[in-house]
Amino acid sequence: MKLRGWEQKYREILREFDFDRKDDTHAAQLLNLLVRTGFSLKKLEREIKNKTVFVIGAGPSLSSSISYIKKFKKATKIVADGATRALIENGIRPDIVVTDLDGNLEYLKKASKMKSIMVVHAHGDNIGMLPIASLFANCIGTTEGRPFGKIKNFGGFTDGDRCVFLARHFGAKRIIMFGMDFGNRVGTYSKEGRYNKAVKLQKLRKARSLLEWLASKNGHKFYTTSEYLEGFQKIGLGDLPGLVRE
Repeated sequence: MKLRGWEQKYREILREFDFDRKDDTHAAQLLNLLVRTGFSLKKLEREIKNKTVFVIGAGPSLSSSISYIKKFKKATKIVADGATRALIENGIRPDIVVTDLDGNLEYLKKASKMKSIMVVHAHGDNIGMLPIASLFANCIGTTEGRPFGKIKNFGGFTDGDRCVFLARHFGAKRIIMFGMDFGNRVGTYSKEGRYNKAVKLQKLRKARSLLEWLASKNGHKFYTTSEYLEGFQKIGLGDLPGLVRE
């Protein structure tokens, strides 16, 4: 489903974070060379269209959600980068992993070997990591800029909100978020190693505003088991059985 207005949002991101569009374009061009040919978007669509989709982020509330997520084997699970480790450690196979390759690479590779669809994002700051994408069999490349060749643009900025944009693009029946927290705490699985917390929190705030903008568009049902977002229905984990069966 085409998303109108994304170019303006992308321009806002470039200004707010002082990013260079040329760097993003260069990264996308490199990823286009690295991604294997032959993966059909129809496979991705089959995982999402008209289905209940769990979007699983790596926020602080993820740990309390894992046992509930595990109960619903038929729900499509789209997982943001760092949360991949949490799911695999708990015996849950991600159906789709959305990553810019700054998470735990060991678990990203494990997900690929489990035949998860890997949606790898290119931006100016991860050019050095992009060759890892060539190791993934079921891989799609994405950019925030102009799509071309094997590179797509479904919308979104961080791994977490890109999961939601992806689910919306391919027509999910309903989208339920877990571990998608936008407060002042960074989840255990969200970042490994040293990172700039202030920038991380700034990116989370931007992701939140993008999700609220996306939810303002008609035609989709958005839910969150984490903190409230405008346009998302806040539900408890105990509400899941009735909702998923609808």
